[in-house]
Amino acid sequence: MSVFGIERSRSLWHLILAPTIWAIHFCVTYGMTAIWCERAPAASGDLRLWILIVTAVALAMILGVAWRAWRQWDYTDDYDYEHDGPTIEDRREFLGHAGFLLAVVSVIGVIYVALPAAFVGSCG
Repeated sequence: MSVFGIERSRSLWHLILAPTIWAIHFCVTYGMTAIWCERAPAASGDLRLWILIVTAVALAMILGVAWRAWRQWDYTDDYDYEHDGPTIEDRREFLGHAGFLLAVVSVIGVIYVALPAAFVGSCG
C-alpha cells in the first residue's frame, strides 16, 4: 500500500497522521468556539452539537489510522516483540507500533479537547 506514491513501510507520513488530525481538531474546535461565542453566545447548544460532530469525525479518522498501524505492527501474528534488528520487517513493525501508540495518545487528546463542551453551560 502506498501513501503519496511511497511504500507505506518506508514512509513516515502515517506516523504523524494521527497527531496531525488531533492538532487540526484542536484548532477547528477552539476556533469554532471563539467565533461562535463572539457572534451568538446564547446558542451554545448548537455549538455543542457541532463540537460533537467534529469530534466524532476526528475520532473515526484516528481509529482508522490506528487500525492500519495495528495491522502493520503485526503483533497478533508475530509475538517476538523485538524490533531492533536491521531488517525491513523490524523497521516496518516498529513504525506500526509507534504509529499505533501515537494514535492512542491522539484519541486521548481529542477527547480532552472536546471535554469542555460537555461541562461548560454557556459561552458567557
